[in-house]
Amino acid sequence: MTQRINRRQFNQALAAAGALSALSPFGIVRAQSQKLKVGVLLPRSGVQALIGQSCQRGADLAPAVLKQVLGVDIELMNADTESNADTARTRAERLIQEGANVLVGAFDSGHTAAIAQVAEQRGIPHIINVAAAPQITEQGYKFVFRNFPTAIDLTRNGLALMGEIFRATNTVPRTAVFMHVNDTFGQAMSRGVGAMLPRLTELPFKILDTIPYDPAAKDLTVEVSKAKSANADFLMLVCRLNDAIILRREMLKQRWNPMGIISPGSPGLYEEQYTKALGKYADYAICNTVWFNPKSEMTKIVGAAFKKHYPKDVMDFHGTNVGYTYDAIMIAADAFKRARSTDPKALADAIRQTNIPVANRMSLGGVIKFNPKGQVEGNLSAAIQNLKGKPTVTLPAAYAEAKVVFPSPDYKKS
Repeated sequence: MTQRINRRQFNQALAAAGALSALSPFGIVRAQSQKLKVGVLLPRSGVQALIGQSCQRGADLAPAVLKQVLGVDIELMNADTESNADTARTRAERLIQEGANVLVGAFDSGHTAAIAQVAEQRGIPHIINVAAAPQITEQGYKFVFRNFPTAIDLTRNGLALMGEIFRATNTVPRTAVFMHVNDTFGQAMSRGVGAMLPRLTELPFKILDTIPYDPAAKDLTVEVSKAKSANADFLMLVCRLNDAIILRREMLKQRWNPMGIISPGSPGLYEEQYTKALGKYADYAICNTVWFNPKSEMTKIVGAAFKKHYPKDVMDFHGTNVGYTYDAIMIAADAFKRARSTDPKALADAIRQTNIPVANRMSLGGVIKFNPKGQVEGNLSAAIQNLKGKPTVTLPAAYAEAKVVFPSPDYKKS
């Protein structure tokens, strides 16, 4: 797929996006006679429920938008993984038995790895929306595809952005304490930090202590106390949502005010519930992570649809979740359009030939095309900082909506 949206088409699309009568950036085609059944697996309950529900918004918007921009019919078959890998596996099996032509999901790397095994065994294409564990696309799978960076890429991009943050703010922190969840994703990120940081001589800091913790923990008093005692300049954090809230509350309780919190690439800090739970104390946290491109033409089209369907919600709180979930379903729809078939092998072959231009994707990055391992390369990260109660792109400068703030204003206050 190489056709790019032109300015006239885009203006018409954006003007009519609320009613979804836009001209297509892909070119409208005559609707196909059969529907593509997309099994969407997300953790809509359990410890990761809020993030799964956030991803679901991107999925729910996709059929109507893609009907207009691709001219294909999509039927969603939604399944809740319940924040459990075993449940994810059984729900994937059930969706296939019920007729799903392609699977999309599942946010959590452990859940996604379980689904990938099922998809490969059953010969059904699986397009990963969000999941970073590198090993998922290192198994030699033929039916598993990921348009999301690996933990290695997330870490590399996140650390590079740290350097940009320090240069942009003329700061030179010398030390950090590293806290991370001990699940599949957190362990992969930790390995990436351990491998890359010593080689990045341009970064001015060293890690004084590394503290793993359970993302389902209800109390992080001991872990935060240990981190505080390191007396590091800033906290480097790989987290989820619920634990991020608990951790920040404990920091306030213990009056620990480092220069700031910076994540090299994880969810949690930019989520709406984080801000709702913490109010002003959510501000200034920075997450260097994948995000939607705020200047993308497709983002504006989907954003208008989001505003219509969720008038009391703000898409900025769902950046990674909506952007990458929408893009995953778009990849499936694009392949279906070209394959003109729901045959799983034909769909998989079409996915391998994906070539979606930058203007036609929501997420930050280059052309969407898969390497021989089923991995998209060239996905970009941005420094997302909570400013005035909203996650805001502050770097790279080409995409920035505001200037980054570091250290946080409460640095060293008690």
